[in-house]
Amino acid sequence: MVLADKAYSSRAIRRHLRRRGIRAVIPQPADQAANRKRRGRFGGRPPAFDREAYKQRNTVERCINKLKQWRGLATRYDKTATSYLAGLHLAAIFIWSAR
Repeated sequence: MVLADKAYSSRAIRRHLRRRGIRAVIPQPADQAANRKRRGRFGGRPPAFDREAYKQRNTVERCINKLKQWRGLATRYDKTATSYLAGLHLAAIFIWSAR
């Protein structure tokens, strides 16, 4: 399942995901919905949207934003992937222990 914001709601992206068998949970922008409604029955039906699944995207985004508040992760100064991963683990431990 792909959880994305309105910027990724194009037909091409949805078609690509459908071909690969990936379920897309992407809200439809107001202008796209208006164009579809303006075309009447030729506009097709609206794409499926699972509101509960989309709420999980918000949780993940907030967690990533908390992790990025740690300066070492936001700037990516580390030379190796292992030291970056160690910093990621440290930041996650600090966030978890603060709760």
